[in-house]
Amino acid sequence: IAARSTKHGVHRGMSSVTIPPPACMLRPLEAPFRYLFGPGPSNVPPRVLAAGGRPIIGHMHSEMFGIMNDIKKGIQYAFQTSNNMTLAMSGSGHTAMECALFNIVEPGESVLVAINGIWGERVAEIAERMGAKVHTLVKTPGGHFTNAEIEQALAKHKPVLFFLTHGESSAGLVHPVDGVGDTCHKYNCLLLVDSVASLGAAPLLMDQQNIDILYTGSQKALNAPPGTAPISFSERACHKMFNRKTKPVSYLLDMTHLSNYWGNDGKPERTYHHTGPVSGFFALRESLAILAETGLENSWKHHTEVAEYFWKGLEDLGLKLFIKDKDLRLPSVTTIAIPEGYNWKELLAYIMKHHRIEFAGGLGPSLLRIGLMGYNCNKANAAMALAALEDALKQCRMSKA
Repeated sequence: IAARSTKHGVHRGMSSVTIPPPACMLRPLEAPFRYLFGPGPSNVPPRVLAAGGRPIIGHMHSEMFGIMNDIKKGIQYAFQTSNNMTLAMSGSGHTAMECALFNIVEPGESVLVAINGIWGERVAEIAERMGAKVHTLVKTPGGHFTNAEIEQALAKHKPVLFFLTHGESSAGLVHPVDGVGDTCHKYNCLLLVDSVASLGAAPLLMDQQNIDILYTGSQKALNAPPGTAPISFSERACHKMFNRKTKPVSYLLDMTHLSNYWGNDGKPERTYHHTGPVSGFFALRESLAILAETGLENSWKHHTEVAEYFWKGLEDLGLKLFIKDKDLRLPSVTTIAIPEGYNWKELLAYIMKHHRIEFAGGLGPSLLRIGLMGYNCNKANAAMALAALEDALKQCRMSKA
């Protein structure tokens, strides 16, 4: 805005805007319908979409605090924990990942990271960036660690935190967790577990399995839009977190403030820290309500049944499943070795164009990744995915990948 001074004060002149309104913004929003059968996000059920479309209320209104309290109870059920320090991050699963590391670990402290896919690699990089001494346990994607291997590394490196991915979606592996928490505590180490791809699809019991920090994402088996991330801290984790010598590197993710925003710090009033994603919290609450109505055990059983139906169909097509041991396969995300001679990008492009179905390639290994999670998890969708794959294998020309 141009302005000039006169004896009567400052007068604002005509606008001096030089950038015109972009043509794209003068057209209505267009977004196609697709069957999201990749590793996430998954399709959102109408009930959750409707919840997210409700009128906004203030992020500091008492009604909003009531909804946040509901979300906390829903997460406690989904995680099977009685932890008071339970909340949802204002951001995707990576936000919860960073929140855990930034609040628990101080610069110079030792961290042990199990890497058998992309998520361990991410955690190792984040910990390194914030000045931790990072030690790694490494297997090729799809490999898993025995409790003896984990204990040996804990004894050697004496970390304050050990990270393990429960649902490694880049390889399609669900990792055994039994006994890992007990082993960590034997060495005065906290256990951090990523359940973004597995929560609601594969059994996980935070308190019974002695997990200290557990987080997930909203957009997988929970079927809410991306952008919120449930997380919970044990009493043991809270003791470490709230007795730091240094402040966490992130103000936004500082649990001193977030614990108050979520009403978890015992103080009578919640004070402003940041503006939470109100519509995202509405949707998350509804998705957690659906899980509670369904029942965790029913959800786990349903995902397993549909996955086994799907796995048989893939084998009937002559395809090879990447994870050989059925007990280690992630029910929510199935990984398939690319058939010899096929270009995986051509297969995915053909399926998207002719079937409006999204599958994904591998984050590392040469794989197809197909997700049937929550709302998308049924035999009709599995049959649709199989038919699309069969069609693509017939129609796509053989070429060098």
